[in-house]
Amino acid sequence: LPNFVVTKAVRDNTAQTAVRFIKEDIITKFGTPRCILTDNGTHFTSSLTNELFKCIGTTHLYSTPYHPQTNGQVERYNSTMDAKIAALSNLHKTDWDDQLPFVTFNYNKLIHSSTKQVPFQMMYRQRYKQRYDIHRSNPSYNVGDPVLVKTLNIRYKFDIRYEGPFRIVKKITEKTFIVQHIKKPTLHRQVTTDVLFPIFERIQ
Repeated sequence: LPNFVVTKAVRDNTAQTAVRFIKEDIITKFGTPRCILTDNGTHFTSSLTNELFKCIGTTHLYSTPYHPQTNGQVERYNSTMDAKIAALSNLHKTDWDDQLPFVTFNYNKLIHSSTKQVPFQMMYRQRYKQRYDIHRSNPSYNVGDPVLVKTLNIRYKFDIRYEGPFRIVKKITEKTFIVQHIKKPTLHRQVTTDVLFPIFERIQ
C-alpha cells in the first residue's frame, strides 16, 4: 500500500460532510475504493454514508470501539500531523486549516517508515522533483545558526512542539551546544542536537 494521505479541513463532522468528502476528494480523484476502514463516528455509521458505500460497491469496515490501534496507520498520521501543525501554526492555533495542506504534502513526499518508499511516488508512479535529496544526512550545526528547540513536556494536542527562535552561540561538543533566544537575549540553554530543528532566516 502506498500510505498516501488525503486530508481536508471541514467545519463539521456530519454524514453529509463525510459523503461529500468521499465523493469529491476520493472517488472523483482516485477512483472507487474496494474497501474503506473507518472509526465508529456517527458520520460514518449513518444510513446516508452506508447508502453511498452500497451504491458504489465499497465494503465498509469499522475499527474496534475503544481500540483505535485497529486503524493504526491513521492514528500514526494524526500524531505526526498534530506535531507539525503545532510547529507551523500561529500562537493561538487559529490557522491550523491553512497549514494542513502543507503538512499533508510534506508527509506524502517523504520516505514512509514501514514501506521505505515515498507515498507520492507509489501513488503516481513518478518521482517528486525537489531541490534536496530525500536521503540527505542529518543536519550539521554551527555557531551562528538559527534553530528551534524541541518542547519535551507536551500536554495538549496543539501545544507548541518547538520553542524559539534561538541562535547557537557556543559549541561544546559535536552534539552539544549553547543557544541564546533571539528575542530574549538573556535566555540561554545547553542543548543537544536531538532536540534541535534547523530554520532559515528570512532575507529582508
